[in-house]
Amino acid sequence: MRSTAFLPTMLVGACSVFSALPLSAAAQPGASSAATTAIDSAVSDPARPETDRARDADRKPAQCLAFAGVKSGDRVLELLPGAGYFTRIFSAAVGPSGRVTALVPPKSATAAADAPEPAARVRAIAADSHYANVGVVVQSVKEPSLPHPVDLVWTSLNYHDLHNVSGLDIAVFNKAVFDSLVPGGIYVVLDHAAEAGSGARDTNTLHRIDPELVRKEVLAAGFEFAGESELLRNSADAHTLKVFDASIRGKTDQFLFKFRKPAAGMSR
Repeated sequence: MRSTAFLPTMLVGACSVFSALPLSAAAQPGASSAATTAIDSAVSDPARPETDRARDADRKPAQCLAFAGVKSGDRVLELLPGAGYFTRIFSAAVGPSGRVTALVPPKSATAAADAPEPAARVRAIAADSHYANVGVVVQSVKEPSLPHPVDLVWTSLNYHDLHNVSGLDIAVFNKAVFDSLVPGGIYVVLDHAAEAGSGARDTNTLHRIDPELVRKEVLAAGFEFAGESELLRNSADAHTLKVFDASIRGKTDQFLFKFRKPAAGMSR
């Protein structure tokens, strides 16, 4: 496990048009051959749990990482990684010259005494020598002091939850993300889409968020919009069900946005 002593005190179905290669990074235009090979190898790594592999057809991790531009040597900050589905893939894709920092919130003061620590699952990954380039930071999202500099900040299926944290200022949070990135660095937001025009209305009920609200909030922090992908869109999703509903779980309409910190490193 890579030491994190230098880090701050603990923040922590529409198919692709390239459906003939549903799991390959090569399906994403702009991906270099070396990066494509590294990403595909990371996804096919036999060390990945079978439970993760079973979700690949729906989550399309190789294509998502290629869209983000992940490459060997990158320093990745993964916000709120959950069980580490993407953490393991990032680790292999960036290789030994890269670094993956998983940012996880501390256990809530109101949580049951026997409730597991939120960081427990990703710490187990970091403790495995196979993922020696993974480190963990535990810190409140209300007072972000993010590790930096990094090349990529990634958040998957949890940006909407930031709107449910009492006292969290989303503008302050996104500015902290901006400041953690190198000039030209990338911020990727992948989340469950809510009804157009609904804003943050459904973040705590359906666990969805209006994509246009996300775009507006992130651009306000000084980012440039660098593109979006239709990889995970699902026009059959009516945006009326909770994302955990058995009839839609794993197949919700999801937006995938890429933002770039201006190369000059200047806020707007």
